[in-house]
Parts: sequence; structure tokens; C-alpha cells
Amino acid sequence: MAGRKRWSTEEILDTAAELLRTSDAESFSVRKLAAVLGTDSSSLYRHFRNKTELLRAAADRILLAAMDGYRPEGDWQQRITALGLRLCEAFGEQPQLAVVWGHYGSGGTGSRLVMEELLQSLRASGLPDEEVPVRYHRIVILLAALISSEAGISTLTPKEYEQGMEQFRVAVLGADPERFPALAHFARDIRPLGADRRAAFEEILATHLAHIETQIP
Repeated sequence: MAGRKRWSTEEILDTAAELLRTSDAESFSVRKLAAVLGTDSSSLYRHFRNKTELLRAAADRILLAAMDGYRPEGDWQQRITALGLRLCEAFGEQPQLAVVWGHYGSGGTGSRLVMEELLQSLRASGLPDEEVPVRYHRIVILLAALISSEAGISTLTPKEYEQGMEQFRVAVLGADPERFPALAHFARDIRPLGADRRAAFEEILATHLAHIETQIP
């Protein structure tokens, strides 16, 4: 009787990524992954100690893909902006893993490449070395929040999106002007959460970087 196939780490991560395209990180499990692979959970634990470690490795591959071919260009703000947009685009292909990255981080080679580029960019800005770690931390939190939010919208089905739009129209355009006077006043100009997200991403990041620039001696 032939033994079960021995899956490589990369094959396991490939299958995990495909499984996450149709489920979220909370419902994902090593048991479900093992079932898809036609093996048992114990064989996967030889590669990863637990579910979190597996998810972190899957997210790190997104970071690696984002950094593949990356070459720093422009000043420090342009470099950070370009990096942020690359990460946003990369996680847009695998939105469930954006949430994983926001929750757990990564710690792999892809993560270290991103960290290195952010730290080098901040040092190039002229910030004192003692300020760089704090500013780095703030930027990573901002990027993770923006990218996770962006990815969350992309996981909606067309039906779910249209239902959300209908609820938005009812909540905003139907607001009682006596109880919600400001909302009623601006109702026709308020944009839904899914509108112009890329422009908002760039503007929020640019505003934060401009604030950092004011702190440079």
C-alpha cells in the first residue's frame, strides 16, 4: 500500500492560500487544510507548530512577493509611499492574509525586508536615530490598518456590497434632520466607505509622513 504524499512547506502554503481565498482566518484550521491535502494534521505540524505560525508564514509570502523586484527610488517619503502601495496591491490579491498580517505580524524574511526598507527610509529623512523606532512603529500600525481595511472591502461579494450600499443610502439620505442635522445637511456629499479608497490611502499616508517631516531637526 502506497504511503501518503509528503507535502513540502511551499506546497502546504500554496494550498493554505487557496483555502483562505474562500474562508476567513478565524474559520481556517489545520484540520481543514489537512483534509484538503488528503493527509492528517500531525503531518502538517512537522512543518508548523500551530495554526498561527502557519498563517504568519503564509502572510510573509505576500510580503516577499511585494518586495520582489523592489528598488528604492526618490526621497524618503516617496520610498515609504511606494512601499505602502506595493503592500496594498500584494495583499489585494489575498485579502484574508491582510487581516492575518494585521493580527499576527509575520517575522519571516519578507517582514524583515519591509522593516529594513522602512527603517532605512526613515534614517534617510534626517530623523535622529532615537526617533526612528517610534516613527517606524507608527507607520507600520497605519499601513496594517489601511491595508486590512482595504482588503476587507475586497472580500465582499457583489450581493453583500449592494446590500451595504442600500443600507448606506437609507441611513444617510433617510436621516431625520431634527435628530441628525449635520448628517442630513451633508447627506448628498457623504461618500460610502468603499469609494475612492486608494486616494484616501495615499492621502492619509502622505499626511502622516508630512507630520514626521515637521519633526526633523
